[in-house]
Amino acid sequence: MADMKFAVVALVASLGFGGAAFAQEAVVGVKNADQLFTSKDPALNHNKQVTYKIITVLLEANHWDQADQYLTARYIQHNPNAASGRQGVVDYFTKVLKVKPTPIPSKTKTQIVSVVAEGDIVTVAYPREMKDPKDPTKTYSTTWFDSWRFKDGKADEHWDSALKP
Repeated sequence: MADMKFAVVALVASLGFGGAAFAQEAVVGVKNADQLFTSKDPALNHNKQVTYKIITVLLEANHWDQADQYLTARYIQHNPNAASGRQGVVDYFTKVLKVKPTPIPSKTKTQIVSVVAEGDIVTVAYPREMKDPKDPTKTYSTTWFDSWRFKDGKADEHWDSALKP
């Protein structure tokens, strides 16, 4: 029993303080992200397709004038930087970030790790490169996510991993 406790303590210590705890595999997107936005289930497929349009039309191409096609008017926002309501998120991108529309891509340009749809929620995971807070000349790889809850065919609620600036 004492040997088992020692082994567990040694394992925990090595994970918490050993060099291996600081090693990392880079987060990378899949080769053909567009294929992740389909499902054999018609309801899940619809939600994934709307999610795809949110990413390509709104987030990549900045056509926020089309937000009413993909977001409900009440659009509940859990990102601490944007107000709830479709107009709140439109204002965040167009008035705060001041994005300008660009051509809508035929395929997503965004690197995507996974798309998971269950019930009325679709979650998309993306690779994200961040500056190392201990050494700003270096970066590290992590995962960003967006989740949307759908109601009546449109995104009605949103979560992501955003922090206040």
